[in-house]
Amino acid sequence: MDRAFWSITKELLFSLLQTEEAGLTKKEALLRKKEGKATFLTPNNRSSTLVLFIRQFNNPLIFILLGASALSWFLGNSIDPIIILVIVLISTFLSFWQEKGAKEAVSDLLSLVQVKVQVLRDKKEINLPLADIVPGDIVFLSAGDLVPADCYVLSSKDFFVDESTITGETLSALKKEGVLLSSTPVSMRSNALFMGSHVVSGLAKVVVVFTGKNTEFGEVVQNLQRSSQKTDFEHRIQQFGYYLMTITFALVLSLFLFNLYFHRPFLQSLLFAVALAIGLTPQLLPMIISVNLAHGAKKMAKKKVIVKKLVSLENFGSMNILCSDKTGTLTVGKISLESAVDIHMNKSEKTLLYSYVNATFQTGYVNPIDQALLQEKVPIASWKKLDEIPYDFLRKRLSIFATDAISNILITKGALKNILEVSSYAEVDGKIQEIALVKKEILHVFEKYSSLGYRILGLAYRKIPTLLSVTHEEEKEMIFVGFLLFQDPVKEDVVKTIGLLQNLGVSLKIITGDNRFVASYVGKKIGFSHPRILVGSDLLHMSDTAFWNQVSDIDIFAEIDPNQKEKIISFLKKRGNVVGYMGDGFNDAPALHAADVSISVEQAVDIVKESSDIILLEKNLAVLAVGVMEGRKTFANTMKYIFMATSANFGNMFSMAGASLFLPFLPMLPKQVLLTNLLTDFPEMAIATDSVDKEMVSHPVRMDLKFIQRFMIVFGLISSVFDYLTFFLLIYVFKYSESQFQTGWFIESVLSASLITLVIRTRKPFYKSLPGKYLALSVFSTVIFTLLVPYTPLGRLFSFSTDSWPFALAIVGILILYILFAECAKKIFYKGLRKKY
Repeated sequence: MDRAFWSITKELLFSLLQTEEAGLTKKEALLRKKEGKATFLTPNNRSSTLVLFIRQFNNPLIFILLGASALSWFLGNSIDPIIILVIVLISTFLSFWQEKGAKEAVSDLLSLVQVKVQVLRDKKEINLPLADIVPGDIVFLSAGDLVPADCYVLSSKDFFVDESTITGETLSALKKEGVLLSSTPVSMRSNALFMGSHVVSGLAKVVVVFTGKNTEFGEVVQNLQRSSQKTDFEHRIQQFGYYLMTITFALVLSLFLFNLYFHRPFLQSLLFAVALAIGLTPQLLPMIISVNLAHGAKKMAKKKVIVKKLVSLENFGSMNILCSDKTGTLTVGKISLESAVDIHMNKSEKTLLYSYVNATFQTGYVNPIDQALLQEKVPIASWKKLDEIPYDFLRKRLSIFATDAISNILITKGALKNILEVSSYAEVDGKIQEIALVKKEILHVFEKYSSLGYRILGLAYRKIPTLLSVTHEEEKEMIFVGFLLFQDPVKEDVVKTIGLLQNLGVSLKIITGDNRFVASYVGKKIGFSHPRILVGSDLLHMSDTAFWNQVSDIDIFAEIDPNQKEKIISFLKKRGNVVGYMGDGFNDAPALHAADVSISVEQAVDIVKESSDIILLEKNLAVLAVGVMEGRKTFANTMKYIFMATSANFGNMFSMAGASLFLPFLPMLPKQVLLTNLLTDFPEMAIATDSVDKEMVSHPVRMDLKFIQRFMIVFGLISSVFDYLTFFLLIYVFKYSESQFQTGWFIESVLSASLITLVIRTRKPFYKSLPGKYLALSVFSTVIFTLLVPYTPLGRLFSFSTDSWPFALAIVGILILYILFAECAKKIFYKGLRKKY
């Protein structure tokens, strides 16, 4: 197949693709898919699973540990290296299994919101998932559609495509049928469409030439699937990782050199230092975040909300401003035609007839305005369509050129302002006169009924006797004939929902293309007693400084164009807000891209669904409140893990470092350190299912690194105090040997780290906040296993000895004191503290 398909005729292309105007049959398409002719830019599941497993080992500390274990094996120590290898494998496998489950759960959710394409199969137009498209398919495209593959244009009508991701050109490109030279540069291939672009306006019928990885710009398209800039949460997690890395490297290197200075065995000192480093590093953090997010996403799916980009769930918790369009979100979304009237607001059969013809013959994207008009069932059997000028978001008009067997008439409907722009005359009481004579009356009617909540469109017409086809240039010198009044009532429960969001610390701002009068009416209906309104024309002439100062105080942005939506979102973010945006139309795409949390609905156009982080299966603002709650719960449980892991690990490392200074032996063998890490990981793995206190989800939350550092140091040092108390008892009271000391501290270390989980997980007294059942079960199981392991054959493998009952009682006393002290410290620590997480 010639790569330069834009340089060959339609007939030759059909021959090469073995297809025809009527498209493929289901059988032919299935055969081509099996033959591998449909190659898409999605990873192979098997290879991605293998990569996921291998990625668990992508840690330099684990490489050092495995390398040192292998060296120890070659030097004659055959037991310890095997034990260390087994522990590492168990830990990495558990992490892999949890992350794989999270990945598969998300994959299942995403399958519910697939992008679909209108295709000819068996001579019928059907909607198919993008992955089912094969070369030779005949596809129909309209405004808002993604271009599913590299395609050849067969026919088109005012068809403009945004190819900025391919060519870098910001202006939309006109596409039409024809044959070009093979040397034609990308930006001038007017008969070719390329995967990764999207339709701005118009209609087209195309044939698929190359798909997926076989597209000429497959590599470019893969870049389009790049992850967006790191979210605030991801950036702070990365900073936190660097902070821990610095501390770990400095302290562990010092400890290793110190042990060498006192002539302790090199390999054992190295293994101990590396095991200690692994203990300090919260290596489960990526897995814990993934599992927490997947758990939250699955709960959201039950509420008919699909989370496409998991990390956006964290952003939900931080979101303090939600920007939304009006139609279908704040209103019912079921638009009905209230009346078709003339200039004097009298019912007009002509206005109704012409609007019905316009709605019947239009072939662009399905919209609620035309669906409402089609409910009227006006007889138009004598009418025949001649041509169409599709709707686009710049003209804000839709024109149908039709004949009633007597005259050829161009009928245009759209936003009143845009209809008046092309109208030179008006029909008043059956007579045609200059529109200037009645324009003031038209605008008065518009303002009056808009302020009562009606959505008003204008309708105009012009007789064109000689043409058989038209372009948008024919939209001129038209005759204004009347108004179309539509109703879309405000939802009954929307006021309650907005109140709930406000109680959660999330304020609502309306951004709409509708006029200021309708927007003000809706604003008052939903609870804005005196809404502050800014219109697009004022924003256009406002300086950036003035807008920066005002943007936070505006409740409603009305008569806004798509680029202005993006500007509003950007300026709200610059003011330090975490901003969500909810929209479903093609003109919402720029704002969705700019928002911290982008929200759309399953019925949205393709480009919007692809741009969104969250997809609502029902357009319901109430579920966003649920999303905010789930985001905050996910964030809270993630922070619990960070608090648990860092404070306990920092305390253990500080204790081990101190013990190494005065003990003639290692306070714990490397294999015992790794076992300690593994056992304390089990309660932390269950943290995603933990219950969350209401206080932790009542306000917007953001990660505060300084707060985490303070928490880690304070509670880590408290942990160390009781570790040193344990050391004192083990050495000076019970006078234990090396093995007994290591066993005693292993038991105290695991039990204290597990039980303190129940204290740290809440700001309340631990007995007033019950943990989730899986967390409670994992803590209980870890405690039982730790107490029993020294008495089992496994205990001998780890060089444990059995302890005396007096020491067991001493441990109980230490743990009780530790929990009580931690409770008191927690009360002081949180007292008067700002709500920062």
